[in-house]
Amino acid sequence: MDSVTSEQRRTLHSTADNGLKIVVVGGFGVGKTTLVRSVSEIRPLNTEETMTQAGEGVDDTVGVAAKTATTVAFDFGRISLDAHNVLYLFGAPGQERFWFLWDRLFSGTLGAVVLVDTRRLADSWYAIDRLEHHGTPFVVACNDFGGPAHTPAQIREALDLADEVPLVFCDARSRESSKQVLISLVEHLRTVVAASRPTPHPIPEPTP
Repeated sequence: MDSVTSEQRRTLHSTADNGLKIVVVGGFGVGKTTLVRSVSEIRPLNTEETMTQAGEGVDDTVGVAAKTATTVAFDFGRISLDAHNVLYLFGAPGQERFWFLWDRLFSGTLGAVVLVDTRRLADSWYAIDRLEHHGTPFVVACNDFGGPAHTPAQIREALDLADEVPLVFCDARSRESSKQVLISLVEHLRTVVAASRPTPHPIPEPTP
């Protein structure tokens, strides 16, 4: 993902002709803004606002009591793949009151990352349900919050993940770790595309 030079990045706005859209979804406070910020090559667009007393009783802050700001629309970042292909990252808001935005964000999406906090796995069920409803390929990335360790099998069972859905572990604060999450998604998308191609029928032998 670092194959584009600084000069190419400066002129990319006039040469890039293929934008690939990826959405990062998940529960409240799982690190979506952090992941987009850590991996974006540009200064990301954030729509974070300070949390106020108006949100008390509305937003579930169990497990994230120290959180002081929240995304109210979406986060946006960009990664240049080469001189003509750009990856656009959209981070969706996590609170239930903003879920109505998700279906619009999913429009035209190539694939998605479901970011989860293993201390609060139930917060990710809605994201997985909506992606499956839209038929959007996705990977699940467990962000490291230093909570109790869970095995991949335990997480898969808790989230009812299909065997073909990749499950990875990451630290959303790390650019390299976040890049590996996106690489795993791209590899999964290649597998999905390859599996969807029709198997060519053998050409019958001519009758003598």
